[in-house]
Amino acid sequence: MLTLTRATPLPRVMAMATLLLLAMPAKAEGQIVNPDGSVPSLAPLVEQVSPAVVNIATSGTVETQSNPLLNDPFFRRFFDVPEQPRQRQVQSLGSGVVVDADAGYILTNHHVIANADQIQITFDDGREMDAEIVGSDPETDIAVLRADAEGLSALPLGNSDELRVGDYTMAIGNPFGLEHTVTTGVVSGLERTLPGNGGARLQSFIQTDASINPGNSGGALINLRGELVGINTAILSRGGGNIGIGFAVPVNMARQVMDQIIEYGEVQRGVLGVRVQDLTPEMAEAFDIERPNGALVAQVTPNSPAAEAGLEAGDVIVEVNGTPVSDANAMANAIGLLRIGDEVNLVYVRDGGKRTTTATVADPATGQVRADAMHSGLAGATFSEVDERSPLFGEVRGVLVAEVQPGSPASDYLRPGDVITSVNRQDVRSMAAFRERVEGADQLLLNVRRGGGAFFVVIR
Repeated sequence: MLTLTRATPLPRVMAMATLLLLAMPAKAEGQIVNPDGSVPSLAPLVEQVSPAVVNIATSGTVETQSNPLLNDPFFRRFFDVPEQPRQRQVQSLGSGVVVDADAGYILTNHHVIANADQIQITFDDGREMDAEIVGSDPETDIAVLRADAEGLSALPLGNSDELRVGDYTMAIGNPFGLEHTVTTGVVSGLERTLPGNGGARLQSFIQTDASINPGNSGGALINLRGELVGINTAILSRGGGNIGIGFAVPVNMARQVMDQIIEYGEVQRGVLGVRVQDLTPEMAEAFDIERPNGALVAQVTPNSPAAEAGLEAGDVIVEVNGTPVSDANAMANAIGLLRIGDEVNLVYVRDGGKRTTTATVADPATGQVRADAMHSGLAGATFSEVDERSPLFGEVRGVLVAEVQPGSPASDYLRPGDVITSVNRQDVRSMAAFRERVEGADQLLLNVRRGGGAFFVVIR
């Protein structure tokens, strides 16, 4: 575990005075002042925490996605289509927060450093240097960087579970490349999810009206004690500007991800083997449950930890490791933050009565198959049965594209998360069927589900 040094908290007098300043307008005939005669201000807090917030500038290359037909040499020659460039240069600006001064660890967002070949950070004192990626987790949009620097200042980590709607917060970052911009606001909501997943699968965002703009991503959301309570991540906007609805990853979630990244270089996330959905009041009545709280099990993967623990479709999971489960998103977060091999205690409702069981979170790599030996056109791809890592789990039957090596033959056609539903016009509902259809075939006609759409691709 990472040991963090806590900064000295601000005096209670200043904190109370700040609350009065924010809550009460000054009268024309007088001023609001502290007992010592000074005017209440957040300046001491800003001066205390600013050295721990850094500017991040990245550069890199990304693979361009084109129509699969353009990858066919015959098609290009027949229609006189020139060779398409497969890479383009990208740059990004963002923010980060030093959380361990001795080791030089910096928290930021995954999307800030995704596809980065070079990362340069700038400290509050003007120092510039390169940083390395320790690890990154797109599931929570959290990344950890490391800078080899001395004399750093770190922010102490607060407890985001103690946040309440109405608590005052301050956001510090580098919006639009402007250095160390400070905005203030309150916690507007907790355990929020974003439409379209917001780029992350595991979501329990803090909503704040402290202004967060492009470039603030990865910056600090701070309470009045000067503690880090969130990593600023996204905004909800109609036109790209701030409308007072910003989101931050809770620091408790970021801490769990960071600990695994520092220890293993990645998040060793396991799977339980269930597909769950929200429990509506109508369904709660049908399942004889008094309150519509919990995650309804829609599907259980055969031979999975959930199946071995006795869970069945129609069960309603109401508690995970002693913590109540309110809906499907809470269930996904609870399981998604566990490590491979962790035991999980589940309380569920079946036939109107509560039951308990214990399952062991499994390695999702179990059962994965490399396709290099199956067909040369699929080399570089790894396949597995469809499980809860896929948004299509429970909706389609097929084979999940678990991994794709960049630059490999498979990368021309497939992406991680794709589900192949048929090969050469024959359905594939298991890995065994997929292997049987692929091996020995001169040409593959794949039907691929990607997100909400589907397409065919020919591989020779």
